[in-house]
Amino acid sequence: MQLHISPSLRHVTVLPGKGVREFIKVKVPEVMYQVLDQPVRKDEVQGKTDVPQTLEEFMAEMRDIKSDARTFALRLREMVVLLEQRTRNAKIQEYLYRHVASSSIPKQLHCLALKLANEHSTNAAARLQLPSAELVPALVDNSYFHFVLASDNVLAASVVAKSLVKNALRPEKFVLHIITDRKTYSPMQAWFSLHSLAPAIIEVKALHQFDWLSKGKIPVLEAMEKDQRVRSQFRGGSSAIVANNTEKPQVIAAKLQALSPKYNSLMNHIRIHLPELFPSLNKVVFLDDDIVIQTDLSPLWDIDMNGKVNGAVETCRGEDRFVMSKRFKSYLNFSHPLIAKNFNPNECAWAYGMNIFDLEAWRKSNITLTYYHWLEQNLKSDLSLWQLGTLPPGLIAFHGHVHVIDPFWHMLGLGYQENTTLPDAETAGVIHFNGRAKPWLDIAFPQLRPLWAKYIDFSDKFIKGCHIRAS
Repeated sequence: MQLHISPSLRHVTVLPGKGVREFIKVKVPEVMYQVLDQPVRKDEVQGKTDVPQTLEEFMAEMRDIKSDARTFALRLREMVVLLEQRTRNAKIQEYLYRHVASSSIPKQLHCLALKLANEHSTNAAARLQLPSAELVPALVDNSYFHFVLASDNVLAASVVAKSLVKNALRPEKFVLHIITDRKTYSPMQAWFSLHSLAPAIIEVKALHQFDWLSKGKIPVLEAMEKDQRVRSQFRGGSSAIVANNTEKPQVIAAKLQALSPKYNSLMNHIRIHLPELFPSLNKVVFLDDDIVIQTDLSPLWDIDMNGKVNGAVETCRGEDRFVMSKRFKSYLNFSHPLIAKNFNPNECAWAYGMNIFDLEAWRKSNITLTYYHWLEQNLKSDLSLWQLGTLPPGLIAFHGHVHVIDPFWHMLGLGYQENTTLPDAETAGVIHFNGRAKPWLDIAFPQLRPLWAKYIDFSDKFIKGCHIRAS
């Protein structure tokens, strides 16, 4: 015997089987729909201890009491409501734990910054000019390969720098410009003064040391103020957010994400001002601080950008459907008319993390103005145009200015999905721990963390003194 439930859900058909000679249609009593269609009350199952916990318990109870249709529907409703509430609470708790784990600064990283700051103040060798005077001309020489890294995380920056240089075929032609904030400048300078990557050229510079930032009204600083306004909407912090019993878990997750310190970090917006920060350079490769380089990156300069500004990997095609399935509709709110009339929801998205930027072409465009125009539109629209972050306005600002590069140059997702295998990750030119499970956090995926940790000398006195371990 087989059961067939009609799409209308108004009757059940028993199909012929062994011992069954004819169709029997059993209509679902209307009273069941009346019970199940009623709005769920907040206190519907509050204080009830006799609600069935499993389908088996539910069926056993129904057989024992030989219930009518109304009682059957009421008990089924109570069980489903209880399970929904438990599932919702579990999801919210998971989001909260992830938020706390990913937003907090591990004490080991805090220790490292303090020890390096102290070294900077007491040891002249930790205050070297970076680079040395004779190498300063290379900073504006376009015959070199120029890379830019913006970070306030010394350990993360050290891994990016070391992996870049160690895999370079001509490291003497590599220039890495490290941009950091005022508070991290001393620890960052101390680290790279004491851990030379010669013959590569390393520049460490704080944002306040750039002449451009001292001139007039700076949009990047305005963006920070806007981010602060976003964060101020969620008074009471994470506790108040998760206490909301009416919003969906995904909405709560987005609000928790808004509290992340990175959304109020100067480092988060700085890439949009690369042409102004490096007025003498024609092309740079911008690197995020949660990547690891596993190959020589100089061939990136041989890629013909065909007049485009941004060389990036698309994120809508690839064998990994979980990671490589992102289109504009994944980031932009197409229910908003301003987005719907200007963009195609099915257009392929691309990734930040490892990008080739043609600064000459950029200076001839209106990309930066477009970026800030849409930030303002989002603010006027009560933050309803896209998910939080710098990628959505980046997708808009660079629209029509992206040259797609081979996915070999940028493998994504190592920070938010654990299905990536070690052999697959080892074949990529650059791997990106985008997502919450950063490799320097306890929540990092253990099978992937060694790809990052191999570039740390765990016998180093600063690393060892702060109890930073391989696993």
